[in-house]
Amino acid sequence: MSGHEVAKSVYAELREVLAGLAYTPALRVVRLGEDPASVSYTRLKDKRARELGLDSRVIALPEGTAQEELLELIARLNADADVDGILVQLPLPAHVDAQAVLEAIDPAKDVDGFHPFNVGRLWSGGRALRPCTPSGILRILDHYGIGLEGKEAVVVGRSNIVGKPLAALLLGRNATVTVAHSRTRDLAAVTRRAEVLVAAVGRPGTITPEMVREGAVLVDVGVNRVGDRLVGDVDPEAWAKSSAYTPVPGGVGPMTVAMLLANTVQAARWRRG
Repeated sequence: MSGHEVAKSVYAELREVLAGLAYTPALRVVRLGEDPASVSYTRLKDKRARELGLDSRVIALPEGTAQEELLELIARLNADADVDGILVQLPLPAHVDAQAVLEAIDPAKDVDGFHPFNVGRLWSGGRALRPCTPSGILRILDHYGIGLEGKEAVVVGRSNIVGKPLAALLLGRNATVTVAHSRTRDLAAVTRRAEVLVAAVGRPGTITPEMVREGAVLVDVGVNRVGDRLVGDVDPEAWAKSSAYTPVPGGVGPMTVAMLLANTVQAARWRRG
């Protein structure tokens, strides 16, 4: 299941929507410091947004920027009627309380979907901006015609960014959901039940062939660098047992940025009508 192919379809849909708007949605990406990974991620997000035709800008601050200064910037962006989406690149330096920063973002502009308001709305089934990677996973499954109703889904990983919100989205599609994690007893027995198995732990080769049910759908969220290669959380030998799988790279990864831009356009439409 190619994330690149699905992302292309998302961008095509967004271009149609943008063509009918009387304004240009605006995204602001805030970064503290020059961590190479963060610089690369913010540059990619900005590039894709500009290619799509959005008003995008990266606001790069020194790593030592005080938390109060960052919160003041967010307050200004919240108050700016021309800004539709605000994203603060994680991780933040140790002296900054990431949760306080995320909670300071206007929920209507929270295009990462991390604000407690949006998290609560997600779990209660209300209208919300939803986390990008979990939304991208559902979009991949939909694109390839993989139904979820009544199926047993196992999510390995319980992060606030992927595992927990994905569980909520899967429940919303009437799947039977189990969230497994590092303290799950006999993990292999749990994963072998899964008709849809999602690995989101950030550890190479966590899911081995003997942990996979024959014909299962495998979704690999992991991106791990091993030497000069990028590998996922699923051992590639397990792919042979699946009916469909997302490779690494080229699977879930491209969808995260695509859904970020979809969230930015959606936020603009909800705010501006």
